[in-house]
Amino acid sequence: MKSELDKEFPGGSKKRVTLAGNNFRNDSQTSEDIQVFEDWRSAHRAVLNSFQAILRIRTKGMPISVAQRHKRKSTILNKLKRYPDMQLARMDDIAGCRLIFQSIDELNSFRKEFHKAKFNHILKNDVDKYDYIKKPKATGYRGIHDIYEYNVKSEQGKHLKGLSIEIQYRTMIQHSWATAVELIGFITESQPKFQQGDKRYEVTMAHASEIIARAHEGMIGPLPDLDDKNLVELFRKQEKELNLIRTLRGIEATDIIKSKKKNAILIFSNLNELIIKTYESAPEALRELFKLEKEMPGADIVLVRADSNDEIRLAYKNYFSDAHDFLRLIDEACTRLDGRGI
Repeated sequence: MKSELDKEFPGGSKKRVTLAGNNFRNDSQTSEDIQVFEDWRSAHRAVLNSFQAILRIRTKGMPISVAQRHKRKSTILNKLKRYPDMQLARMDDIAGCRLIFQSIDELNSFRKEFHKAKFNHILKNDVDKYDYIKKPKATGYRGIHDIYEYNVKSEQGKHLKGLSIEIQYRTMIQHSWATAVELIGFITESQPKFQQGDKRYEVTMAHASEIIARAHEGMIGPLPDLDDKNLVELFRKQEKELNLIRTLRGIEATDIIKSKKKNAILIFSNLNELIIKTYESAPEALRELFKLEKEMPGADIVLVRADSNDEIRLAYKNYFSDAHDFLRLIDEACTRLDGRGI
């Protein structure tokens, strides 16, 4: 098996990567499939590094948080099984950069200018295709995604041509809601993000999204036909059935990372404890990620990078069990819409 350094398509070929994905989907993967899968995932590191460097230059001096992550192995495999026609070689969000803005106006302004950037990388989607602010998902998710195809002319990087990266744009308010949804996935047996498990969590968080969108951003969410009073009453009834607000309030947020190293592996263990490992170099961190995934198959593990500990904690606050912003926002939003909080 050739590695990423052999300068051919990562994993051998798109056909071979797709075959490996199909075998993982059917739980029939071989040791060769595992190596193909890891070579292909590893190759996205260079794509991530290129885009995060571009984004940091363009956001310098602006109140915009930037972080990057490799898609979790468990999430990749879950996606393959949820979408039987999905081809691993065509999965376009293995590498991701997340930008968090103070307002929707700042988000839209930055994205518009970024689309004018003079580089060879190709924007693959229409401008409105993944605009979940204009058209929120049924789950309540709001934000915007862009998919870029990596395209360079250098000999060193040409074997990576065709790999994709997802750029996520969110406001702080949208990010706080998404963090709460992720936390629900950690502390319950349901995954409202993926529309799996107890449907009540998904419905309750969709109502929460609508409430927050109206009260804090003057926009509609996934449930525009409900009037303010009925919307809030439904949310209160639903969350009391689940004891959701009390549960989120009872989670103790984890302390900030105390390291100057920019690469961090965040591990949410089977005991619902956060383990943090930090690394100086990205290759070292990636090698350790694959090792930990084998050693801890039941854990939720993600490799992230940002320029500061604060940015890591902000961009991936779900791993730090931090629902404080969401709880504050939903309380204030309910008060604005019907005169009393939660």
